[in-house]
This record gives sequence, structure tokens and C-alpha cells, in this order.
Amino acid sequence: QVFPRLSLRPLDCPYLFTCVFGVKIVEQIAERVKALATGNPFIKEKMDLDVQVSKLKLLKANHTSQKYRLEEKIAREYPLEITALKERIAGLKDDLSVVKTVMGKQNGKDSFAITIKEKIYTDRKEAGEALLAACAGHKELDRAGHIGEFHGFSLSVSFEFLTHDYILTIRRQQSYKIKLDKDPVGNLQRIGNALGRIEQNLQESEQHLETVQQQFAIAQEEVKKPFAKEAELAEKSQRLSELNALLNMDEKEPSVALGMDEDTSVVADCPRKAVVLAGRISDASRTVGEIEKPSVLRRLKEAKKKLVGNSKQYKTEKKKGQEL
Repeated sequence: QVFPRLSLRPLDCPYLFTCVFGVKIVEQIAERVKALATGNPFIKEKMDLDVQVSKLKLLKANHTSQKYRLEEKIAREYPLEITALKERIAGLKDDLSVVKTVMGKQNGKDSFAITIKEKIYTDRKEAGEALLAACAGHKELDRAGHIGEFHGFSLSVSFEFLTHDYILTIRRQQSYKIKLDKDPVGNLQRIGNALGRIEQNLQESEQHLETVQQQFAIAQEEVKKPFAKEAELAEKSQRLSELNALLNMDEKEPSVALGMDEDTSVVADCPRKAVVLAGRISDASRTVGEIEKPSVLRRLKEAKKKLVGNSKQYKTEKKKGQEL
């Protein structure tokens, strides 16, 4: 059997066993529970709808959470990022114009010049050695220190204690960082390479700005879209409520949910009465039995008539005895 343990015993519900008819009630409840769990189409539909409605509610919660995130990005993140990118692009363009002028002057002749500690160097090797000497003086500092200039670009150095490297920051409108090593001439070449990558950085920043602006526009459209399955969720939720009302799963009595509302309506209106003598049944149980078992009703009526007749006969005999 599918439900081998779905059997109620007298000890499970002692309040139902105030009479012999209580056993019949419990047996009927057990049988109807089995029927509902195995063959009632409304039960199966309710179980399926419970799963579907739960999934739809989860999807709606995700949609709402995503909508809140988009609203936050639209209100704050995207505008700030777009503003920062535009400022960076403007600074890169300004720096690039200076770099092109410097590179144009150096084409065809060596017009190298750099200022280290307020001294101008035109020899690359001497300038590289002066650069390393200036960096050594800033090893104990916990912040970047200014050491010179290169064609309008400020030069500052800092020391990384974890990696034991010197980091040179080249700055005008924007900042460009390089790592220095022990090669004096190589360090100057790195400075030139960093400035030569400004045009590439400008192109990448412009592409990034275009991407962010597209994401901003898409977010503004997505945030306006309602939950795509709102109608389906409303329809299934309404149907689930109807099934719950039909099956009385929420607030109504279990006996009504099992289809016993017609049989026990009289019992619900009658106060409970305890058993006073063995073999005598309460009025409530007699009412249920009379409704459910017509043959028992007839027997009870016959027994009642017999008891009334015996009572009258006893009174008559007692009266005769007193007269004598």
C-alpha cells in the first residue's frame, strides 16, 4: 500500500472515542485522507501550482533585485564613471599634444634634456645616474617625492617596501607610472616608452567610454521593463488561492477539508457531553450515528421506547406496592 502507516488508533485521538461511533469517524477520516493523497486531482494540481508559484516568485524577486541595482547604477555609478572617463580623455589629449611636439623636435637630432634636482642634463648616461641617485634619497620616505621634470612632465619617485622597487610617476594632466631598475640609460628609455603609449591609452579610454555609455542607455531601458511573467504569476496565484479555499487547507477545519462538513455540522453545534455510564453514548455521538447510520437510528429509537416502557411499568408496580 502507498500509505501503510496512515491508520489512526484510539490512543492517537482519545477525545474521539467517547462512544463506539468515534471509531467510525476516525476510520472515515483515514480513508478520505488516503483518497485525497492518492487520487484527488485538486491535490495534485495544488502541489504542482505550489512549485510553479514558488519559482515565479523567486524569478520576480530576482527581477526586483536587479531593478534596484540598475536604478543605483543609473543614479550614481554610470554618471560618475562617464564623467571620470571624459576628464581622463581630455587630459590624455592634452598630454598627447605635448608629447607629439617633443617627439617632433627630437626627430633627426638628439635634443634630449631632463631636469633632475633643479639641474639640467643633456647626456643620457649622466641623467640616468643622477636619476638613480635622486631615487636613493627617497628610500626612507613613505610617500612620493618630486625629483625633476621632463618636457613639462613632473617626475616623482616612491619606494615599494614589499617588492623593494622604485616607482617613477610621470605626471602632467594624467599620471603614468614605470618601474626603475639599475640601468641608467634603460630607465630613460622607459620614460620615453611610457609617453609614447599615451596615444594607445587615449584610444582605449575612448572605447571604454563608448561601452559605458551604451551600458547606461541599456540600463535605462531595462529598468522600465516590468516582470515578464507577472500575468502568469497572478493567474496561478489566483488559481492556487481557489484550490486552497476549495480544499480548506488554510483556515478551515480539517473535517471540512476532508469533505465531512455535511456529516458533522450538527455535532459542531452541540456541546460535548462526557460518558456517564459504561455503554451509554453522548448526544453528539448519537447525532452523528443517526445521520450516518439509519439502521442504528432505528435501533436506538426501539431501545428508547423499550426503556420508556420499562420505566412506566416500574412506576406502575411501585405505586401498586405503596397502595397495598
